[in-house]
Amino acid sequence: MTASMTGRIAIITGGARGMGAATVRAFAGAGATVIIADVLDAEGAALAADVPGSAFHHLDVSSEPAWEAFVATVLASHGRIDALVNNAAILMFKDIDSLTSDDLDRILGINLKGPIFGMKHVGRAMKAAGKGAIVNISSVDGLRGANGLGGYAVTKWGLRGISKTAAIEFGHHGVRVNSIHPGGVNTVMGNPGGATGDALQKDYTMVPLQRIGEPHEIAAASLFLCSDAASYINGAELAVDGGWSAGVYHSMLPGGPAAR
Repeated sequence: MTASMTGRIAIITGGARGMGAATVRAFAGAGATVIIADVLDAEGAALAADVPGSAFHHLDVSSEPAWEAFVATVLASHGRIDALVNNAAILMFKDIDSLTSDDLDRILGINLKGPIFGMKHVGRAMKAAGKGAIVNISSVDGLRGANGLGGYAVTKWGLRGISKTAAIEFGHHGVRVNSIHPGGVNTVMGNPGGATGDALQKDYTMVPLQRIGEPHEIAAASLFLCSDAASYINGAELAVDGGWSAGVYHSMLPGGPAAR
């Protein structure tokens, strides 16, 4: 079964660039009408102009009133919502002893409260319709610890957990909820310096596949989980990380570190 989205209405948060933009293109290419939701107005509008069957809406995912108004607008225009990919997120490099209350409010608001509000308000419409699929973009850092990423990791672990809870609460209404856990991805957030070639890959030699991921590879996983090809997948967590969460690769060449 192919991952077709013909005739479906899909919302992609953080859809203006990076993994979000790749997801917009993947869903539109599979036949969906795609609503790009983001605070990056210029980039979102430009993407919508370039991708047939898509439209841009400004959305601050950390605001519940904004979610309420946004969902009402989408339902008024399209009558239903078939898929939601909660992709919007920020990255924050800080040790635990450096985190401030404002830091936590910001990262929790975007990375965790945002998807919760999305599931709450989009989920209501899906449950009323008796069908739908939600994908929450967590992280490899929602499967393990990572020094210097405490604030980020707590949001991604939280998103992993509430995805399972939502899968239980929404499942008997015909709505599936799953989480995806990317590793490093070649986006503005994952590669802020814009490195290429060997300079880009040198920090990923510990990943079993020996490279950084590309946005379209995460998008393909979201498309699959929102399609009928994944009709019996609910409450799952899919690592799309080149094997990073399975373990770290250590060279067995003479003089290299021993495998462990």
